[in-house]
Amino acid sequence: MDYRQLGRTDLNVSAIALGTMTWGEQNSEAEAFAQIERAKAAGINFLDTAEMYPVPPKADTYATTERYIGNYFKSRGDRTDWILASKIAGPGNTIDYIRDGHLRHNRKHIVDALDASLKRLQTDWIDLYQLHWPERSTNFFGQLSYKHKDEDDLTPLEETLEALDEQVKAGKIRHIGLSNETPWGTMKFLALAEARGWTRAVSIQNPYNLLNRSFEVGLAEVAIREQCGLLAYSPLAFGMLSGKYENGARPAKARLTEYSRFSRYFNPQSEAACSRYVALAHEHGLDPAQMALAFVTQQPFVTSNIIGATTLVQLDSNIASAELKLSKDVLEGIEAIQKDHPNPAP
Repeated sequence: MDYRQLGRTDLNVSAIALGTMTWGEQNSEAEAFAQIERAKAAGINFLDTAEMYPVPPKADTYATTERYIGNYFKSRGDRTDWILASKIAGPGNTIDYIRDGHLRHNRKHIVDALDASLKRLQTDWIDLYQLHWPERSTNFFGQLSYKHKDEDDLTPLEETLEALDEQVKAGKIRHIGLSNETPWGTMKFLALAEARGWTRAVSIQNPYNLLNRSFEVGLAEVAIREQCGLLAYSPLAFGMLSGKYENGARPAKARLTEYSRFSRYFNPQSEAACSRYVALAHEHGLDPAQMALAFVTQQPFVTSNIIGATTLVQLDSNIASAELKLSKDVLEGIEAIQKDHPNPAP
């Protein structure tokens, strides 16, 4: 397993991170424990979760994922072996059951959310605490175009950063990160932190896969020049790039079979692109999922590739992608497909 520096910190995270958003919905606690143990045996030291998990978010499963992880730490006693990341939720009509239902990234919400996560995770600190998505309205969660909206009740970014900095000084979190952020937002957070002497963001967790390479426009340069690397989520586009949904197939218990609400990667352009990526993989004797994952992992702006799985067989295959180095011919084939089908599922 390859290890990479997390921002400008002294932490080195595995190039593959273990994502957890299915735990408590598609996966039981016992299955979650088994995944953690299998990942650790493979050299993974980076575990990513969120207060909102599992997904799809529901009131009756809220924060179950963090509880599973906390129970694991309590039973195994290996908390210090892990670099643990979690996130505070932002505003959203579908999660009105969290705190007061009027979520903000202000001091009170940050303190309340962090303390609740620490309790559930049964730990005294979180290594990387992230803003799950911006409080302001901007182009994230499947939007490429930006449509401005005047908002006069937003928490000042200064308050958000100062509150996070206070929690770092209190020892509750070690580092902070962004998620679903834009180039403007990322640079604004970095500039404010440097100007005020506050804790600086060390990473940005955004979607990145063969169907959505929008991170390369603007944010890739930021990630490299500012040492605020990408933690790539949805590297398989909810499994679309594995080929298992080819020709209209809907495998039993598969995520896009079980949850029709996840339509982000289902459209004619995506399906056409996927068919070509799957064919390219087969042409070169590669597993389509491993090819898609390897492409993400080997990008110079990626700090860690967050994989997720519902079975140990899937997990083993995804982890094995870390050893795959794509040839020049494969990379040229990928670029040809991207040219014909640019970002069909942002």
